[in-house]
Amino acid sequence: MLSGGGVGGGIRRIIVGAATTQRGFRSSSLVMKLQTGIVGLPNVGKSTLFNALVGTQAAQAANFPFCTIEPNVGIVNVPDERLQKLGVINSSVKTVAASMEFVDIAGIVKGASEGEGLGNKFLTNIRMTDAIVHVVRCFEDDDIIHVDGNVNPKRDMEVISLELILADLSQLEKRLEKAKRDKKTPPEEISALEKVTVALEAGKAARTAGLTKEEEQAIKSLMLLTLKPVIYAANVADSDLAAGNAMSKVVFDHAKEEGNSAVLVSAQVESELAGLTEEERAEFLDALGVKDENCGLKKLVTTAYSTLGLQTYFTSGPTETKAWTIRKGMTAPQAAGVIHTDFEKGFIRAETISYDDMISAGTEKACKDKGLMRSEGKDYVMQEGDIVLFRFNV
Repeated sequence: MLSGGGVGGGIRRIIVGAATTQRGFRSSSLVMKLQTGIVGLPNVGKSTLFNALVGTQAAQAANFPFCTIEPNVGIVNVPDERLQKLGVINSSVKTVAASMEFVDIAGIVKGASEGEGLGNKFLTNIRMTDAIVHVVRCFEDDDIIHVDGNVNPKRDMEVISLELILADLSQLEKRLEKAKRDKKTPPEEISALEKVTVALEAGKAARTAGLTKEEEQAIKSLMLLTLKPVIYAANVADSDLAAGNAMSKVVFDHAKEEGNSAVLVSAQVESELAGLTEEERAEFLDALGVKDENCGLKKLVTTAYSTLGLQTYFTSGPTETKAWTIRKGMTAPQAAGVIHTDFEKGFIRAETISYDDMISAGTEKACKDKGLMRSEGKDYVMQEGDIVLFRFNV
């Protein structure tokens, strides 16, 4: 199903490409550009994992602290088997996956909130991201230096968490003092600052402070580190990728206590997989007792996608099948605006088929014949996996 436009009462179809359409429209700046930062102590496998994610050697990975200084940014496709199936149904020339940005940030050490290691530079980089992947070392290897001398996942996680809390607390104390002096400060900002300060002083993250939506919005510009959602990546040896180990269990239990997500990864395995063919990849994973769909990186990317509150809809036709990224809760006109702002401004309706209905019926025509194509208006809230033809006036 392709996006279409109408002029003078008639409907014209246009074919949406990755950057421009056949009528020359440029892609909208509204496309989701949210970043996920990869953090952790030095030498826990962050840069190796990042390189495997983006399929390059863009990030330096070495056996000494702070080998990563400037943050590396990579674009990562979101794994989605639905894309290929829709491409086959519509005999699409090409398929285009949804994507995300991951940022490999320098390792943090105890005292970073006071300038130790790369200190303030690290904290500034992570403030610019929307979610955090916290890589935790869960393997023993005498040849890989640990910054604290030995591997202890619980201690390592607490070091990072405490530094983020201390950095936020320092920022909030200054802001709260200034806000109380300014009579124009909105009351919801004062209450938010006070609630978060109490949480931080108790050694808890800002996201546990129980803020209302209005309070969250009031302090959004502060970009607090501990307000960001966290995904823990328990980095294990290849032999533990299938079932994990005692150390990764500590990570999963800690994540559960916080209400955060955790995934099992092996940075070294992922690095080796990056250079294999599909057949070799399957054989390698089979030898480790791991199914491809459960492989660490795929789970990490899809978990990050969900954690950021994102979902996917599709446009599909002979030229291209494409996955588009939107925020959960977006309406049909807003989703159309992700393709191009003109689509949102001139929105008429969205002709929509659910992914499951398309697979069940087999073709777009069959969906129409069975009454499975819906005509949705401006108030329609997009659902995960919708396949859409947008009608609009130019």
